[in-house]
Amino acid sequence: MQRRIFIKNTILGSLAVGISGFIPKGKTHIITLSFDDGFKKSFYKIADIHENYGLKACLNIIATGHLKSFTAEKEWIPQDILGDFNDWNKLKHRGHEIMPHTWEHLNLTEIPLAKAKENIDKCLRFFEENLDGYTNEGAVYNFAYNASTPELDTYALQSVRAVRTGGWLVLKDTTVNLLPVSPEPLALGCWGYGPGNCDKFVEQEINKFLQSEGGWLILNLHGLDDEGWGPVSTKYLDGLLKRLVKIKTLDVLPTGLVLKGNEG
Repeated sequence: MQRRIFIKNTILGSLAVGISGFIPKGKTHIITLSFDDGFKKSFYKIADIHENYGLKACLNIIATGHLKSFTAEKEWIPQDILGDFNDWNKLKHRGHEIMPHTWEHLNLTEIPLAKAKENIDKCLRFFEENLDGYTNEGAVYNFAYNASTPELDTYALQSVRAVRTGGWLVLKDTTVNLLPVSPEPLALGCWGYGPGNCDKFVEQEINKFLQSEGGWLILNLHGLDDEGWGPVSTKYLDGLLKRLVKIKTLDVLPTGLVLKGNEG
């Protein structure tokens, strides 16, 4: 499903099903705010806000976004506001999670399968070569547009711990699923809102989630304020995390950390 489809104000939320992971004692609800694309100013701000509350940000990067040749989605992802791997290594060393968000931000379901697989391979190889401490075995591959197919999921999962794709592709008649229970590689379902500000969407989905019995909610976000498709406001994000860290049965964690827990 492409971003232009979401312009019709589709309301979204997301969850992942059945994996082994880091679930802190006494926690029934896990929220992941999964930020895409690699906006330099926004991602430093997102990291700062998370740190203010003792949290780690979940940041997903386009492998070639820092190159002058990058041209995908000029309206929503202008190349001149994207960071580079010097930035991503700095943020990783501060303890934040940096994961791959495709090679060049193509919808891999709209190109030949061989090229789609080549894009996945190039992205993962580039991260291995350029991101400190990164390994594919512990990675979450975040599909552009949250668009994938079972064949693409299976191919990527030969290399990575999990893939993040559209919730409508992997979830059936549910918005809240069980907390992780299995160590097998899997597809995580996620959703997003745009192209305008998504503060109200995030508030709605989190309030609905908190009224449930629990599970893992993954919301796919992008930049802050005026950066990116479906941005969240800086003021709202700060206030949201300030409220969430006070809830004893809830934790805010990046995807990789949730997946990592019971693997040794």
